[in-house]
Amino acid sequence: MPKYFILKMSKENSDNVCEEKVFDQLFRSFSEELHKVLYYKYGADNDPLDIVQEAFSTLWDNCAKVTLEKARGYLYTIANNKMLNVISRRKTVLNYASQYNGSVTSNQTPQYVLESKEFDHKLKTVLESLTEDQRVTLMMNRVEGKRHKEIAEILGISTKAVEKRIYKALSIIEEQLGKKI
Repeated sequence: MPKYFILKMSKENSDNVCEEKVFDQLFRSFSEELHKVLYYKYGADNDPLDIVQEAFSTLWDNCAKVTLEKARGYLYTIANNKMLNVISRRKTVLNYASQYNGSVTSNQTPQYVLESKEFDHKLKTVLESLTEDQRVTLMMNRVEGKRHKEIAEILGISTKAVEKRIYKALSIIEEQLGKKI
């Protein structure tokens, strides 16, 4: 139906997108289709309905420059670019938030923050005091979440040796920090 409408309107010499009737018919013909495309391509979290409205608003602002035959492509290009801008802004916000790791707005008391920093420093010192074998094995297990069998295969040692290294490293940490991790 939309293509038929465009061809029919063009033949009647009413191909001016700035005419309210033509613009209204373009909106009725393409808004739902454009919304579905944006929704399926980018998801509901990115407000595809708002982007559709902005695309038609941009078309209206530039209606004198856009011919009726190119209006559909123009709408899709504008909507896609606006959606990419929204996603880019969200990524920037997320990167900024993760960079500062919530330190800007924190519900933690200053004492807790200080104790946490002190503990992190002590833990780092204790980890540095471990042998390289113990540290690597412990990190593979606790940080990377690897199982003893996987670690043994990677390091080329037995599972018993992995268990012994982890047990020894944890014993040293508990002894020096007074806490289990």
